[in-house]
Amino acid sequence: MPEEFDKKETTDARQPAVAGTATGTSHPSLEEVHGSIAVPHPRAGFWRQWRAFAGPAILVSVGYMDPGNWGTDLAGGARFKYGLLWVIALASIMAVILQVAAARLGVATGKDLAQCCRDWYPKWTRWPNWLLCEVAIGACDLAEVMGSAVALNLLFHIPLLWAVIITGLDVLLLLGLQGFGMRTIEAVVLLLVVTIGACYGIELFVLPQTQPSFLEMGRALASPGFRQAGMIYVAIGIIGATVMPHNLYLHSALVQTRRVKRDERSIRTAIHYNTIDSTVALTIAFFVNAAILVLAAMVFYGKQSVVVAGGEVVAFSADSDWIRIAYLTLAPLLGTGAASILFAVALLASGQSSTITGTLAGQVVMEGFMNWRIRPWIRRMITRMLAILPAVIIVGLRGDSSVTDLLTLSQVVLALQLPFAMFPLLHFTSSRRHMDRWVNGWLLMVLGWGSAILISLMDIYSLPESLKTAWHIIAGG
Repeated sequence: MPEEFDKKETTDARQPAVAGTATGTSHPSLEEVHGSIAVPHPRAGFWRQWRAFAGPAILVSVGYMDPGNWGTDLAGGARFKYGLLWVIALASIMAVILQVAAARLGVATGKDLAQCCRDWYPKWTRWPNWLLCEVAIGACDLAEVMGSAVALNLLFHIPLLWAVIITGLDVLLLLGLQGFGMRTIEAVVLLLVVTIGACYGIELFVLPQTQPSFLEMGRALASPGFRQAGMIYVAIGIIGATVMPHNLYLHSALVQTRRVKRDERSIRTAIHYNTIDSTVALTIAFFVNAAILVLAAMVFYGKQSVVVAGGEVVAFSADSDWIRIAYLTLAPLLGTGAASILFAVALLASGQSSTITGTLAGQVVMEGFMNWRIRPWIRRMITRMLAILPAVIIVGLRGDSSVTDLLTLSQVVLALQLPFAMFPLLHFTSSRRHMDRWVNGWLLMVLGWGSAILISLMDIYSLPESLKTAWHIIAGG
C-alpha cells in the first residue's frame, strides 16, 4: 500500500514544488553523499520520521560547543560569574532561528546557501563571498587546532608546539570516516557530543563540591546587561562561537543527504522534522555551553589564586589562559583528580568532532561559490595548514601562554563575518521568488531579521575594542 501511494503521489505532482530550484549549479552539495539516506513516506509515524531526519543538526551543533566556546565561556564565567549567561541563551536562540532558516533553504530549493549566492547574485560577488567564508572557516579551524593541541598537551604532556603540529594528522580521521557514509559520521559525532555532555554532567552534578544555584542563574538570565568593563568583548566572542557563519552554509547542504521527493507533502514533512532536529540539537549545545560557564563561575569567580600540586601558586587575572588554568586547578579545587581528566577528555572530543564539520563546510563553500572540485584530503590539508601556521607562529614566539586569547580572537573573527552569511540567507528565505510557497512565515522572518540586525549592531559597537584587543594578542603587547 505505501509503495502504491508513493507512485501515485509522485505522478500527481505536476508542477515543481518550488520556483527557486533552477539549473546553474553543475553538481549537488556534497555530491558523494547527496540523497544517500532514504526517508519514510510522509504518512509514517513520528519516530520513524525522526530517526530518518535526525543527524544534520547534530553535525552542525558540534560547532556550537567547539574549543572556541570553551575559551569564551570559561573567561565569561571566571570573570563575570553568571553575568553573561543571558548572552549564551540569546545566542542559542538566534542560532536556532538561523539554522532553521538554513535547513529550510536547503530542503525547499535543493541548493545550499553558497550555491544560492553563486546562482542568484552577480558574478563579481563570488570571490569576495568565498574568501570571507574561508577566513571564517580558518578562524574556526584555529580554535579546533588550539583546543585539540591543549588537550593533547594536558593529557600526555606533549609540548604545545608539537601538539599543534600533530593535530594536522586528524585529516586521517575524516578521510577514514567518509568511506563509511554519512550515517557513520553522524554516529561518531553524536558519540563525541555525548562524551562532552557526560563529562560536564559529572563535574556539575555528581562531584559534591559543585552545587549550582539555579535561583541565581535565573536572576542573571532575567537581568541582561553589560555592567563591567570587558564584558562586551567576551560577549561578542560568545556570539561568534555560538552563531557560526559557515554552519549556515553547511546545514543547507547536509539536509540534502536525505532523499526527499519534490512533492509538496514530502517537502513540508522534511522542513518540519529538520526544524525539530535543529531545535533539539542546539538546545543540547546551549546546555553544554551554559555548563562550561557555570562551572567556571562556581570554581573560579572571586578567587585570586589557587595552590596546585607541588606548592605552585596559579594566579587568576583578566588575561589568564582559562583553559589551561581549568585543567590545572579543577583537581585541587574540587578535591579529585578526575575533574581535570574529565575536562581534558571533553576538550579533546570537542576539538575532534569540530574538525569533521569544518572540513565539510570548507567543501561546501568552495564547491558552492566557485564550482571547484578538489580531493577531500587536499582540501583538508590546505584548511589545516592555514589554521596551523598562525598557531605555530604565535605559540613559537610567545610560548604556551594566551591560548584562551587566541580562541577568543578566532571567535570574534567569526562574529564579524556573520552578517555576510546571515543577510543572504534571510534574503533568499524571505523571497517568494526563490522559495515560492516555502518562504519564511512572518514569525521566522521577524525573528531572523531581528537576530541579524542585533548581531550586526553588536559587531559594530564592539569593533574598536575588538581591533585593539586583536592587536594586543597578535603583537604580544
